[in-house]
Amino acid sequence: MFEAIGWFVLGLVLLALGGDSIVKGASGLAQRIGASPFMAGLVLVAFGTSLPEIAVNLHAIARGQQALALGNAVGSNVVNFGLTLGLAALAAPLLVRWRALSTMLLVLIVGTGALIVMGLDGVLSRLEGIVLLLAFVAAIAYAVVRSQRETPELQAEIAAFARTGTDLRLNLLRFAIAAVLLYFGSRLVVVNAPVLGAGLGLSMLLTGLIPVAIGTALPEVAAAVFAARRGQGDMVVGHVIGSSVFNALVIVGGMAAWNMLPLPGLLVRYALPAALAFALVMYPMLRGDMQVSKREGVILSVGFIAWLAFEWWLVQGAGAVAAVG
Repeated sequence: MFEAIGWFVLGLVLLALGGDSIVKGASGLAQRIGASPFMAGLVLVAFGTSLPEIAVNLHAIARGQQALALGNAVGSNVVNFGLTLGLAALAAPLLVRWRALSTMLLVLIVGTGALIVMGLDGVLSRLEGIVLLLAFVAAIAYAVVRSQRETPELQAEIAAFARTGTDLRLNLLRFAIAAVLLYFGSRLVVVNAPVLGAGLGLSMLLTGLIPVAIGTALPEVAAAVFAARRGQGDMVVGHVIGSSVFNALVIVGGMAAWNMLPLPGLLVRYALPAALAFALVMYPMLRGDMQVSKREGVILSVGFIAWLAFEWWLVQGAGAVAAVG
């Protein structure tokens, strides 16, 4: 168990380093072929932090551990709001000027609600997966058009996020390093997560939902806290909402589009509603004073702790039933 924890943590470190390297490489190459720093920044702010989760999920799927990938995708959304956003707001109030984020949050709410409805029969069909992917494309197209009408100050901040060297050899090297780090990092996480989960009495789904989702989010949590202290509220909230939309529509939708995806009752009854609840709580924050205050950070953090306690209670309850049986 302790050996597995050590390898699991090492995998998380490699994932964090690989994610940072590939974001810089992608930004440099995009700008080299003519993309503006603003457009490159827009994509990277929204989805760059999803790369470690993508690597883990692809590796899990390749090893036939579909439940681990599914749990990680849904659990990451709860972690994004409850842990990442909650702790960032506690570090400093998050002022949000990026108006398009309200619409993207609404897309997340509708998409998560649709997943719950689609999953009532226990499966997500290939057609439903394709619908989710198309919804993501439409949402991104809108976000790009809407963001071009944001204030010059915000556009400059987004562009600054993506600004990096555009030397071809440098960025190809970044990609090569990232590929190695993400491969071995995701492998270490996926191989050792089941051992860690078994030691905690967790099923494969719950292992992805809790330790893997929290572990892969920790670098983002640290980055969000530092960004909050620098007054970059738009970057923090943009990361959280963009990553969550990607998880719900692209990762889950893509898994279903590839092959019909079973949705366990625990996911449909508890995990997805929890992710939906966090998004719903966030909506009035963005539609009101466009600020996530420290008090609201407390609400999100307490909600996350309550969710963890509830999941642990479910695990203990299932263990007691199994023991009696």
